[in-house]
Amino acid sequence: MAEIDQPLSEAILGFDPNELSQRYAKEREKRIRPDAEAQYLRISNDSPFSNKYLEDDPYSEKLERAPLKEQREIILVGGGWVGLLTAARLIEAGVHDIRIIESGSDFGGTWYWNRYPGAQCDIESYSYLPLLEETGYIPKLRFSYASEIYEHAQRIGKHFDLYKDAIFQTWVTELRWLEDESMWLVSTNRGDEMRARHICLGTGPANRPRLPGIPGVEKFKGHSFHTCRWDYKYTGGNSEGGLIGLADKTVGIIGTGATAVQCIPALGEGAKQLFVFQRTPSSVDTRNNKETDQKWAKSLKPGWQKERQRKFGEAFLGRSIDPAFIDDGWTRLTRNLLDLADKANGKIDGLMQLADFKTMEEIRSLVDDNVKNPEVAGKLKAYYNQFCKRPTFNDFYLDTFNRSNVELVDVSSTKGVEAINATGIIANGKEYKVDCIIYASGFEITSSYERRLGIPIFGVDGKSIYEHWQDGMRTMHGLMVNGFPNLYLCGGGFVFQLGANYAHGIDIQASHVAYTISQLRNRGIKSANVSIDAEERWIADQLQASGDGLFLGGSPDTCTPGYYNQEGTAKRYRNVRLETYGKGVGAYIRLLRQWRENDDLHGLDLN
Repeated sequence: MAEIDQPLSEAILGFDPNELSQRYAKEREKRIRPDAEAQYLRISNDSPFSNKYLEDDPYSEKLERAPLKEQREIILVGGGWVGLLTAARLIEAGVHDIRIIESGSDFGGTWYWNRYPGAQCDIESYSYLPLLEETGYIPKLRFSYASEIYEHAQRIGKHFDLYKDAIFQTWVTELRWLEDESMWLVSTNRGDEMRARHICLGTGPANRPRLPGIPGVEKFKGHSFHTCRWDYKYTGGNSEGGLIGLADKTVGIIGTGATAVQCIPALGEGAKQLFVFQRTPSSVDTRNNKETDQKWAKSLKPGWQKERQRKFGEAFLGRSIDPAFIDDGWTRLTRNLLDLADKANGKIDGLMQLADFKTMEEIRSLVDDNVKNPEVAGKLKAYYNQFCKRPTFNDFYLDTFNRSNVELVDVSSTKGVEAINATGIIANGKEYKVDCIIYASGFEITSSYERRLGIPIFGVDGKSIYEHWQDGMRTMHGLMVNGFPNLYLCGGGFVFQLGANYAHGIDIQASHVAYTISQLRNRGIKSANVSIDAEERWIADQLQASGDGLFLGGSPDTCTPGYYNQEGTAKRYRNVRLETYGKGVGAYIRLLRQWRENDDLHGLDLN
């Protein structure tokens, strides 16, 4: 980081900004690896791990069915929030000829697969869980646990009668545009050959798990699993904990991101011995969970959820903070920014970095408050901007490291675990013998597009979408792509630029896609292809002029490596600005609304 201007004195701030800047740079340099994304194993459908981490479902028996040969108006790929929301908004727009293809055995997407102990949403439930008003449901807690979220996905499926048009345990293996028919041909692992006028690609960002490419990862003879395929037959217990099957087991967990922060407390409580292998600590703020106030719930008026989502987005993006979010961890940075601005007589310029430093100083102080051993506490402190990595919130994680059976293994000096052999994990030149290895190594959230989507997609003239994106993601509105008619990219990495509440961003896009498809249908238009000019205008006018935005937390050159920035080397792999919308969710809503009100489908070449 460059030297920081100090509009406020060190006495007022309580820290030396330039000293922290140097510390951040030093910690980042310890963790940068030349192999970047390549340090992770890509789990594709033809990889050695595909059955275990893609196609096998530990939560359901295999469903047998004959291959489908059919034609639909719309095929939605994915039955998580993206597929459910898009289907709901299409039905509301009067479009009913829908087929949903989902790899899991039920609706839910990430919330079908993520059943690890302690799993819950980090965004308050009243803003995060979609379609609460439409389904008449109020979450039980401020931050719902995974079981309640999964149940809500099922509730949406039943409310909109989506089960009759869904096929489960099915992977799309290819999408190909048929120009003569103005249709998409959809192939799957079940031998299906389906045609559709429109394709909504709703695979979501947490679609494909990944494993660390540690030498010898395939040699381990003990038990192992990824957190998104939690093996309760081995661990015992359930999503609430009680992992009695680990009482005589030594467990190693690799990864300390958002998932690990949630499941490590249960592992520490259940295992005979737990080794936590950490390359980069997460920032762990308090959660402040509580039961829903039923009096408040009964007082809600129509339109309450959209209004609450709007207020959450404003608070997160540095604007006024509604009292409902004054103690929400996502607004800590905004609170500090406004506080410093008040001390600087209302001036905001130059204060964002200082507010970030203050925010992280407060979060680091929580480590000292909770962890008794100063040496361990030092290793658990995160030295980077808050949004360089995904912030986490948990009231039990830090205290777990006070347990005598839990050992933190810091592997930052070797940039990660060195190797895995038949009996354990080698780190810092030492072998840690374990009975079980748990991989909390996340998903292909912001990696290269082909790794992330995992589906060959061929458009006009048989061109691959990945060829079209070789220099960066090119779209109009972050949704449609030149050369790929009637293809809609709902969700995905772009939505992260709209704020922390991913589900709200999806709904904005789902409503826009539903409008577009219904208009094409009503006007008798077979295909709509984004013009190259419209794609160029979107890039020039909306993206390149908008900056990186608060949520990126800094450039890849200053951030510690993580999935937000392709392990700290984003510029080497793609032009991140092509998929960045830094003006915020409100501006995006207004832009799409104006496009719809113009009522001319501007930017689309229509056939």
